[in-house]
Amino acid sequence: MTTHDVPSPAQGLPPQDEDRAFFGHPKGLQTLFATEFWERYSFYGMRGLLVLFLTDTTAHHGLGLSDAAGNSFYGIYNSLVYLMAVPGGWVADRIWGARRSVLWGGIIIALGHYVMAVPTAATSFLGLGLIVLGTGLLKPNISAQVGGLYHQHDDRRDAGFTIFYMAINSGAFLAPLTAGWVGQHVNYHLGFGIAALGMTFAVVWYVVEGKHLGTVGLRPPKPITPPELRRSLRLGALIVAVVLVIVLGWMAITEWSVSAFADGLAAPIIATPFLYFGYMFSRGGLTAQERPKLLAFVAFFVGATVFWMIYDQSGSQLNLFAADKTDLSIFGWQMPSVWLQSANPFYIMVFAPIFAWMWQKLGDRAPRTSVKFAIGLVVIGCSFFVMSIAGKDATPTHRVSIWFLAVTYLLQTIGELCLSPVGLSVTTQLAPARFTGQMLGLWFLATATGNALNVYVTKLSTVMSDFAYFLSLGAVAAGIGVLVFLASPIINRLMGDVR
Repeated sequence: MTTHDVPSPAQGLPPQDEDRAFFGHPKGLQTLFATEFWERYSFYGMRGLLVLFLTDTTAHHGLGLSDAAGNSFYGIYNSLVYLMAVPGGWVADRIWGARRSVLWGGIIIALGHYVMAVPTAATSFLGLGLIVLGTGLLKPNISAQVGGLYHQHDDRRDAGFTIFYMAINSGAFLAPLTAGWVGQHVNYHLGFGIAALGMTFAVVWYVVEGKHLGTVGLRPPKPITPPELRRSLRLGALIVAVVLVIVLGWMAITEWSVSAFADGLAAPIIATPFLYFGYMFSRGGLTAQERPKLLAFVAFFVGATVFWMIYDQSGSQLNLFAADKTDLSIFGWQMPSVWLQSANPFYIMVFAPIFAWMWQKLGDRAPRTSVKFAIGLVVIGCSFFVMSIAGKDATPTHRVSIWFLAVTYLLQTIGELCLSPVGLSVTTQLAPARFTGQMLGLWFLATATGNALNVYVTKLSTVMSDFAYFLSLGAVAAGIGVLVFLASPIINRLMGDVR
């Protein structure tokens, strides 16, 4: 996924306007470009390898989990990656600043990959935990610094983010082709080690070239006071304690397994948006103008949750389908299944400029956000309709054409380009004044919730045929998309002057 990385203001002074050393842009953009390239290399390397590693036999250096357990754990891992972006953004805003948060995030991600390079189950899970924490610190804060490189009305800003997004897509495209291939065909832990070297280079580059960032991100925008810090630490400790009680309690009454761990942890994540929205509506001090806009955002949140629930199965359910039930032979050459994980970033690089041009060309005639959301949901539902056709006859002994997955990923990319960029924009526009900084975290929370739902949803694949599984989920997404389209006049009224 490539449109999740979102800009936000960064504290500090941008370099001078005459700094045009990197293709007409500030030299600091080159610093952030390389750092983000390797972080996305790390993320998409894990996206391609993780479920294969979890479900492969121990004889092939995997962990030997069932497909259901592997899918569940992948879902909870992906959920935590996006969930940790919320406290990661808070740490930058209140304690460290974006600059130091990205540095420590990169160090922790690299350490996590080095730990995963050690071939034991314990180091594998410990390494994944470190990667989750590090990504939470790095992911929301490196984009913030890109925005800080430009003055508010600098006409280079949009082009700068376009260049930055190329780093995201380039790293995402390359990772499955290199680290993914090594992991799948040589040794999983060696693949993790390659990602570690990439992140090491990113950290060194970030430190050495950080001088080009000026003072951007050096200080937190709203430094926390000691009393506030103590209260926040107590609250954080309480939340962690409650979650641990839930997870360990669930494992105690069911089984001590990876699958039970994922089941227990997914429940509080899914409950989080209900609690948060409940608090905002009941005690958030909303004005008469803010309440309907927040209600409109809830509709978008639900749609985004369902979208990412299906979209992020590309790294789990579809990844296993590619490895076990897809004919990967091309003119007698057997393509590694993990290479299909490069399809989405490739499609993004091809189609994102086309969509940007199309929306700009349409101007006021472009569909409103509610209609774009509806289109995105219907299109991603159609992607699983394609998979249902593929799954009807697919078995390990009767493999289906690679074109089914190629078309599926194309449709998912088109859906993403309809929903994700406008979702980021409308999130900030619908935010109540008191919750402006937190609304971006809620957008990440939609992805975390969708992946937490996958902990349970993907288990249906063990009791349903591939045809029924993909058809059912596709119908859910497309059906919700149709409902959003039918409700768009109501949603548009709730949005008021927000288009």
